[in-house]
Amino acid sequence: MLKMNHWAGRFAAAVLASACASQALAAFPDRPVKLVVPYTPGGAADQLSRVLAERLSKELLQTVVVENKPGANTMIAATQVARAQPDGYTLFLASNASMVLNPMLYQKIAYDAARDFRVLSVVAELPLVVVANNQVPVTTLAQFVSYAQARPGKLNYASVGIGNPLQLATELLKSRTGIDVAHIPYNGSAPALSSLMANDTQLMVDVISTSLPLVKENKIKALAVTTTERLAVLPDVPTVAESGFPGFRAATWFGVAVPQATPAPEAARLQQAVANVMRQPDFRERFQTLGLVIQAPRDQAETDAYVQEDRTRWGAVIQANHIKLD
Repeated sequence: MLKMNHWAGRFAAAVLASACASQALAAFPDRPVKLVVPYTPGGAADQLSRVLAERLSKELLQTVVVENKPGANTMIAATQVARAQPDGYTLFLASNASMVLNPMLYQKIAYDAARDFRVLSVVAELPLVVVANNQVPVTTLAQFVSYAQARPGKLNYASVGIGNPLQLATELLKSRTGIDVAHIPYNGSAPALSSLMANDTQLMVDVISTSLPLVKENKIKALAVTTTERLAVLPDVPTVAESGFPGFRAATWFGVAVPQATPAPEAARLQQAVANVMRQPDFRERFQTLGLVIQAPRDQAETDAYVQEDRTRWGAVIQANHIKLD
């Protein structure tokens, strides 16, 4: 009888523990969730975060509040989230800058992206476009490559700074095409594009959202896009791969991450909510004009593989060009 009572007690305790765990999961989240955004209000990333937060609020049945925390090339916000309580109530609008590039570029950094974060989902890619000055007598990327190869060291390319994803993408393009063009860094997209229009520089790899208006106004010309498929906003512009350089791909991306120690049930709940938002057709369509390409949802293994592939790609570029930042 005592033995039966013992096992009955253990069974009851197990049932109670299971019930409590199920109740806790069902209750999550039971208070507002914070989405920390490492950019100033108004840009493409901020607009994405605000629409995402609004729709996540409906999925989670709790308010998701956006907190803009710009500075130090996303590292202030990333450090804050890395040190946050890992309970599922603090999300991070992650990007390849914060999760991939900064840890490889900067000598001193207060977080370890692989150790401190779990990227739950890659929500959107921001494609890049290869643009050229109108005076350069070419209309395709292949023609520009031939033109540059005949003038080694005599052409320049613009970027928005050393170690920026746009500079790294151009260096990747240089290595794949074998062209020798000099790097001229500028403090922002506006002066870089101005230099391109003035023919101080002849080439630039830029985010589609900033170059598109100038392409539409025929102030610069688009030679190729760096995605694996053509873009709806520039349907007549081929990809770099179509231009004779197969396998080329480069893009910046934005996703949702949480502190690595976030419990699996809460992480899974958040991941599912983000995936549900990404599947909404009007969510995808809303960002086409900004050049953002909403991704198909990936599971955790696929997301991990995507991020690791990005680290491998850009790590090789950074190492080959000996790029380090203080």
